[in-house]
Amino acid sequence: MCSLSANLLLPTKLKPAYSDKRSNSSNSSSLFFGNRRSKKKNQSIAPVARLFGPAIFESSKLKVLFLGVDEKKHPSTLPRTYTLTHSDITAKLTLAISHSINNSQLQGWANRLYRDEVVAEWKKVKGQMSLHVHCHISGGHFLLDLFAKFRYYIFCKELPVVLKAFVHGDGNLLNNYPELQEAPVWVYFHSNVNEFNKVECWGPLWEATSPDVHRTEILPQTKCVDECSCCFPPVSSIPWSHSLSNEGVNGYSGAQAEGIATPNPEKL
Repeated sequence: MCSLSANLLLPTKLKPAYSDKRSNSSNSSSLFFGNRRSKKKNQSIAPVARLFGPAIFESSKLKVLFLGVDEKKHPSTLPRTYTLTHSDITAKLTLAISHSINNSQLQGWANRLYRDEVVAEWKKVKGQMSLHVHCHISGGHFLLDLFAKFRYYIFCKELPVVLKAFVHGDGNLLNNYPELQEAPVWVYFHSNVNEFNKVECWGPLWEATSPDVHRTEILPQTKCVDECSCCFPPVSSIPWSHSLSNEGVNGYSGAQAEGIATPNPEKL
């Protein structure tokens, strides 16, 4: 069970490439357990053991795609969205920076099964910039529901690495506008299990990339009801709709929040 749940959401750093498995199979067993005689047993346990090690970002494993965006344009005037996925074959991350979700990254049975993508968008709400990050915890098929708690744990553990990938991949933007490092990061966990269906504030971007980030369950500001110049974009570029509840947080009890909610896998 642990091996299966790990495989549902092992991030790039934790999922060895096929070639690595072949060349390092003997090393992996001795590294974790020091007993070559139980090689097969150790191979199934080793990925789970690696889950509890440090999450480390490796820039050499990141491929960045700029799709129709200008690196110098501030996201308060032009939509800017991140789509991050990884390959089990190459063990590499792919980050698309575009005006909306890069749906071509989310096709195929593996993506629909694992649902381990992370998508995010920059928003300006009442004059303040913020980064809104979305993760699919459960819903869509029974395997995701079965491992909802485990998936939530892994997403929380690996999100600092994901945010570092955003910072590294969009480095020119952040160098041109260093104030964006102070923008608060809001993380939306989408789940059909109330315990994991919530929003957390991870503090400013520079702090959210730390493994010791301080997280609080509060909701972000809502944009102005009427058309204004202090909020952008007027409509979210992430098509995960319906309801997202943070019961007991600031009086919020399941009403719609900024049009963002439990994702519908059929729309992605």
